[in-house]
Amino acid sequence: QVQLVESGGGLVQAGGSLRLSCAASGRTFGSYAMGWFRQAPGKEREFVATISWSGGRIYYTDSVKGRFTISRDNAKNTVYLQMNSLKPEDTAVYYCAADMAHIDYIVPPVNYWGQGTQVTVSS
Repeated sequence: QVQLVESGGGLVQAGGSLRLSCAASGRTFGSYAMGWFRQAPGKEREFVATISWSGGRIYYTDSVKGRFTISRDNAKNTVYLQMNSLKPEDTAVYYCAADMAHIDYIVPPVNYWGQGTQVTVSS
């Protein structure tokens, strides 16, 4: 009963930037954690970043630290992923996620996923 829709993906050259957005709709009541995952060709889906309801607890996978920034606007039920200094290894389908049962972290299994948005970084 919660829908997540990602946008903002595309093709960019190495060193460039993209900003992904994920808008939640439906039963978005209360406080909940959101985050981003990605899946590269031939690889398993991996964690990228999570953010607590308040925005005060943020976690990134090591490979994106210093380059990506996760943020959220609860008034818009939207989470963002600002991606700077993109590298070819960032190429993947990026998925938005929400955990309606937890305020600070996404706790597996993820209960809500977006449809994914393709990010392709050329060298």
